[in-house]
Amino acid sequence: MSGPRTIEDASGFRGSPASIHNPATIAELAAVLRDAARAHAPVAIAGGLTGVTGGAIPGPDSCAAWMISLDRMAGLRVDGDTAIAGAGVSLETLHRAAARAGLFYPPDPTEWTASVGGSIATNASGSRSFLYGATRRWIRALTVVMADGEIRRFERGHAVDFPVPRIPLPSTTKNTAGYPLAPGMDWVDLIAGSEGTLAVVAEAELALLPAPRDLITGVVFFDSEEGAIAAVDAWRGVEGLRMLEYMDRASLDLVRARFEDTPQAGAALLYEQEADDDAVDAWVDRIDAAGASPDIAWLAASQADRERFRHLRHALPEAVNDTVRRNGFLKLGSDYAAPVARNREMFEAYRRRLKREFQGAYVLFGHVGDAHLHANILPRSQAEFDRGKEAMLDLAREAVAMGGTVSAEHGLGKRKRHLLELQYLAGEIAAMRAVKTRLDPEWRLSPGNLFA
Repeated sequence: MSGPRTIEDASGFRGSPASIHNPATIAELAAVLRDAARAHAPVAIAGGLTGVTGGAIPGPDSCAAWMISLDRMAGLRVDGDTAIAGAGVSLETLHRAAARAGLFYPPDPTEWTASVGGSIATNASGSRSFLYGATRRWIRALTVVMADGEIRRFERGHAVDFPVPRIPLPSTTKNTAGYPLAPGMDWVDLIAGSEGTLAVVAEAELALLPAPRDLITGVVFFDSEEGAIAAVDAWRGVEGLRMLEYMDRASLDLVRARFEDTPQAGAALLYEQEADDDAVDAWVDRIDAAGASPDIAWLAASQADRERFRHLRHALPEAVNDTVRRNGFLKLGSDYAAPVARNREMFEAYRRRLKREFQGAYVLFGHVGDAHLHANILPRSQAEFDRGKEAMLDLAREAVAMGGTVSAEHGLGKRKRHLLELQYLAGEIAAMRAVKTRLDPEWRLSPGNLFA
């Protein structure tokens, strides 16, 4: 245990817990939570601190909160097609362990230093969610510690043993806003995505798949944003496609400092398909038909090329975070998703608002195959920051009006909890709050996350 110090997540959200606890085992974690229960102390749960919504950080209304850091809970073994991972295991460590066994873990959140526990807490997804969906789908069992220190294990198929109503969900491929309540739902599905508000994930049993023998990967550069979005519609149905990612002109300009050979272009699409080399010619034809030049496209010829393309995509949010830190303001980022059929409408809504008010101070990128783009405003002044907050709120309303979600993969945490009421009716939020009260009667776990 250590005393107060300032803690910061990847978005720059800061807080100062009263004390920090670093359990190394499930038993130690349970003991800390029992001590917190006796002291009636609120508890914040931290993993890799890669979140962007303040979920792991004690809020200003929880100055007496304890922080439990799970980074020492890092046990990992691969048993057949299952990885048994402590909450503190990094995704990079998990991916590498799976690869050594000839397997892979399907979810691919952008930040590989994120922890297994944090990715479960937010039901994280990432680029491969186009084919494989989010983290929740790949959980076989969870060992959790409840607010009072009780250790429980939930396997896939273990139904919640108390009545819950059905909450209407958005018509999107991804959603991690609130609790996806439904009668008879799995405990696993309730805990995953609950942002540490119902229980603390200590260990997870995660499904692995055989590593694909062949992958076709490429980065295609377009003269215009319109050309790239038209190609998305044409390519979305390609068999075996597991990744379809978008980067606008400003995104390419931002990563060019790290990848100097990035062409000058209006937009780019990153794709990856599980297929053999025979599919390469089909991609050359698709690229040509889309009005882009196969000659300047980057086509992977090796695993090293694929790794380089992954680093290109992952370098963008890092560059965004560096920029906002230099500017001295918190990042303003959207995590909204629309129904796939309304992808173009949501894209146009972003582009109209951002070009009109934030020219030169925004990037638009992300999981376009799932109609899940990230708009990041990079404010350079207090006035721009204030206008950015209002713009993000309006864009959230537009996503919901289309049948979308206010959070597709990052969760709401403390910074975005006000968006919950845009997506759900008061009675639906009351039902979520009733579940929270049932499992955490004093509301001590992750106070301020999801609910004010």
